Amino acid sequence: MTTTPTATRNQEVRAHAEESLRGLVGSPQAKLHEDQWSAIEALVVDRRRALVVQRTGWGKSAVYFVATALLRAAGAGPTIIISPLLALMRNQIAAAERAGIRAVTVNSSNLDEWAEVYRAIEAGEVDVLLVSPERLNNPDFRERALPRLTAATGLVVIDEAHCVSDWGHDFRPDYRRIRTLLAELPAGVPVLATTATANQRVTDDVAEQLSVTGTSTLDDVLVLRGTLDRDSLHLAVVELPSPAQRLAWLAENLRTLPGSGIIYCLTVAATEQVSEHLRAAGYEVAAYSGQTEETLRRTAEADLLGNRVKALVATSALGMGFDKPDLGFVIHLGAPPSPIAYYQQVGRAGRGLADATVVLLPGREDQEIWNYFAGLAFPAEHQVRATLEALAGRDGPMSTQLLETRVDLSRTRLDMMLKVLDVDGAVQRVRGGWLSTGQPWQYDEDRYERVRATRRAEEQSMLDYVRTPDCRMQYLRRTLDDDAAERCGRCDRCGGVQLEVKVVESDVESAGQVLSRPGVPVEARRQWPNGLAEIGLPLKGRIPPAEQAGPGRAIAGITDLGWGAQLRALFHPEEPDGEVPIPLRHAIVTVLDHWEIPEQPHCIVVIESLSRPELVRHLAQGLSKYLGLPIAARLVPDPAVPPEEGSANSAQRVKAVAGRYTLTPADGEGVQGRSVLLIDDRIVTGWTMTVAARQLRQAGATAVYPLVLATN
Repeated sequence: MTTTPTATRNQEVRAHAEESLRGLVGSPQAKLHEDQWSAIEALVVDRRRALVVQRTGWGKSAVYFVATALLRAAGAGPTIIISPLLALMRNQIAAAERAGIRAVTVNSSNLDEWAEVYRAIEAGEVDVLLVSPERLNNPDFRERALPRLTAATGLVVIDEAHCVSDWGHDFRPDYRRIRTLLAELPAGVPVLATTATANQRVTDDVAEQLSVTGTSTLDDVLVLRGTLDRDSLHLAVVELPSPAQRLAWLAENLRTLPGSGIIYCLTVAATEQVSEHLRAAGYEVAAYSGQTEETLRRTAEADLLGNRVKALVATSALGMGFDKPDLGFVIHLGAPPSPIAYYQQVGRAGRGLADATVVLLPGREDQEIWNYFAGLAFPAEHQVRATLEALAGRDGPMSTQLLETRVDLSRTRLDMMLKVLDVDGAVQRVRGGWLSTGQPWQYDEDRYERVRATRRAEEQSMLDYVRTPDCRMQYLRRTLDDDAAERCGRCDRCGGVQLEVKVVESDVESAGQVLSRPGVPVEARRQWPNGLAEIGLPLKGRIPPAEQAGPGRAIAGITDLGWGAQLRALFHPEEPDGEVPIPLRHAIVTVLDHWEIPEQPHCIVVIESLSRPELVRHLAQGLSKYLGLPIAARLVPDPAVPPEEGSANSAQRVKAVAGRYTLTPADGEGVQGRSVLLIDDRIVTGWTMTVAARQLRQAGATAVYPLVLATN
């Protein structure tokens, strides 16, 4: 049998590839999987585009680092890796260094290093540049750096590529910019997209976007989709009726779980409550969320990697790319809204272990929290049109802050919408903000509704996962369109996991005390939102201290594990107005009894409500009687202004509430020279309280202390 020159060359390339792999993983016996080699061959030999959908721990990063080493050795330019998280970037840089590959990053946390990074790239000293997808939409980067990089790059890698697809569980609008980048690449530059979590719909969508090149599409994108089964994962569900019982179960069973791990919660508030209880139970744990300060997040990640903590109690902010091969367990205190999101998070466990425990502790309140966060869908057409009209009527760019004064959308949703419109060609991001391109744009309601329907179906699938009598791994694999003919033999349905469901009553009582402890701080607003002058409000900059509210209190946040359920029920749109429920009366009294107010109030002022007048009136009267304080005045709202108007963003809310309230004395003395306890039902944005406090301070109140039932 004669060996062809092509076959010989491929054998040589594979030999060099496996030599590079051994340096990367530090093992002289390391060999490539066949699909790993197929991907590397497509990139290095054939200079094709490839999509790799493989389970966590399969070795996707090995593919692009080995391909980088081979391409660089052949004289190609540096690899650009588009990666969504700083934690992921740090892990990838460390992995690259082990293989002798110099990797650098450009992101928002290293602005002072950018000039040196660009110099090193131009000098040929850099093998890999990691950038966030957000960076692709930065005007300076897009105009100055990106053209040079795309012209010189030897390989483009899109990590966590499911974010490209709005059918995916973690769609990110900034990833839409990648389609434009791919279309502008020189011919023959290979492209690799990787993900561990994609069903067939997402796989097809990403592959289609990957095929874009210039004005045409490729028909030979290589798709390598492997089984998503993970032999190390032992899946189980523990159903307990109350948050206190779930927290007690966690405290009792955490010490029996192997090594260290991650405890996922659905809300930031829950991470704080759970970590507090576990520390009281003697565990070394730390809370971790998107609101955790960056240096603390790095410390927490390092502590988990070094097994100095039993667990990080985290939101989904600790997710993609966190690489700890010996992570012994993943627990979810509350179910994510999608089996795909769930499988991606549990995939952090057991990458380098024979066995890892995965436990879901679902709650009855999970669906309420899913619904609470469901408002981040693509905006309605009238909101999009209002944004386009605002830009079209402006001579020059408008900042996002200024657009907030014209469009009733939150910053998150406005940012997302603008990025989609940018990729669609309707707007353009430039220095100073956004411009209208004047190009026609069609609102694709059918697609957005299909995406919403997909989300609802995913939520139902998550509920079905909890209830299924069948193999749990088999269920998840089928949900991700992965063939699963056989049961796993490892989950609780297959007999591979047996967990004690009973909890000790004294532990439940202890957990209940943590969750039932009312009282969270309400911080006063200190700064007016930008652009208020544009809408006729002469307010800007820092709010003078003499016009600010003092520190306030609420029973709890609306998403808290403890009081959150009662508060969500109280403020549900279909719940009729009425008196303060008795448990919440006791809770607000407890808050008052433990609140060290800097200046004891002399009187009460109540912000009357159009939507829940009886609730607010009953709350104020009850507090007046309990504290022995007179109700000195009422802030009476203009009925022409709807209660929730402008609540989506700061500028619109200030516009709605500025001048909305008339201060009406109630006891003949008013607020002049008196310290005020300011009563409302809940705080959503904080601007009603801010404007009301300013009005009272201008009327002569010496201090204003907000007190509410709930805060968002």
